[in-house]
Amino acid sequence: MTSPFPGPATDGDRPLRIALLTYKGNPFCGGQGVYVRHLSRELVRLGHSVEVIGAQPYPVLDEGSGAVLTELPSLDLYRQPDPFRTPAREEYRDWIDLLEVATMWTGGFPEPLTFSLRARRHLAARRGEFDVVHDNQTLGYGLLADLGAPLVTTIHHPITVDRKLELDAAQDRVKRVSVRRWYAFTRMQKRVAGRLPSVLTVSGSSKLEIAADLDVPLERIHVVHIGADTDLWSPDPSVAEVPGRIVTTSSADVPLKGLVHLVEALAKVRTEQPDAHLVVVGKRAERGPVAQAIERYGLQDAIEFVKGITDRELVDLVRSAQVACVPSLYEGFSLPAAEAMATATPLVATTGGAIPEVSGRDGETCLAVPPGDADALAGALSRMLADPELRARLGAAGRDRVLANFTWAKAAEGTVARYRAAIAARGATRR
Repeated sequence: MTSPFPGPATDGDRPLRIALLTYKGNPFCGGQGVYVRHLSRELVRLGHSVEVIGAQPYPVLDEGSGAVLTELPSLDLYRQPDPFRTPAREEYRDWIDLLEVATMWTGGFPEPLTFSLRARRHLAARRGEFDVVHDNQTLGYGLLADLGAPLVTTIHHPITVDRKLELDAAQDRVKRVSVRRWYAFTRMQKRVAGRLPSVLTVSGSSKLEIAADLDVPLERIHVVHIGADTDLWSPDPSVAEVPGRIVTTSSADVPLKGLVHLVEALAKVRTEQPDAHLVVVGKRAERGPVAQAIERYGLQDAIEFVKGITDRELVDLVRSAQVACVPSLYEGFSLPAAEAMATATPLVATTGGAIPEVSGRDGETCLAVPPGDADALAGALSRMLADPELRARLGAAGRDRVLANFTWAKAAEGTVARYRAAIAARGATRR
């Protein structure tokens, strides 16, 4: 495959042929799909050839980006509207498919392992076609084989963090057993991570957690910040601000995202500011702690869930808000924070995980509160909604911070530097 942009790469060295692997690629929900979409585009802009090799939900690449998508199908066992389905007999192609179904039947999550096995087979048949293989947090056993090119792996954050938070939120023994079984793949990921020669991560916070949770030596972990598409995520004064609107991006049924604490905070805010309301970009959960909290506080008419909107509609939604909020208990980076700041929408965010690395200092570029503290969250939201001068000051400072530190162009440049280091290290070991 050749680069659609002839001539030398703009980073001053020869163009690279990059295989970018992703076992899940939904570009509208979850950081992995967003990462692949934007990084692939910017790598091509630097003059490199990028082939994204992905499984369902397949990545959606920017039209005209020059990156190529190769579909590596699984059995797609979790697709809507029939998740956890049992495939028909004619769907089975090989032993990997059988392994995938057997793992699902026993309550596990097979996709990281089975994708890695399919990727190993695919790359073995194409040996010599790539200069570097970049894995996007699959961390499966199949990637420990010689792939014909040096391997660089991005770990956004250790999934062991998600596992711990879900176990803490589990309300009974049956649920805890289910959580442990579902996250059984993290044992594989820990074993694989410890053997990886080059790991990229998106924040200093994640670097320390990867070293602690996955036993990866610190010298093998390199921080390359990701960021916002600052052309798309930009201020637009023509979009009317909606009084009292708070916007957040969250999965209602994921404890890590802290949405239940934002619901509790909204109930407190509305005692003083009745027009305060919340728009959640994500799927509404019909049961669970968030649904219970909405009913308990009578907030059915004050909280709206939206999904399936376009990028432009999402940007305009954030622009229309008086406050953007990231209530997460933990984030390995927090793209929603960077994207909201890029639109100059003022941010209220917790200090969970790497969020402060993105959002900056309390009172300078955001209002910061401890994770899981609904009272503190309510206080910050009330203060922001009541003070237009504060909103304007923090919004402008937030955009400046993103432009200086968190763009996809900078992310691509830093990633290419790690590719070249991995290629050089492989060459040195073979001499």
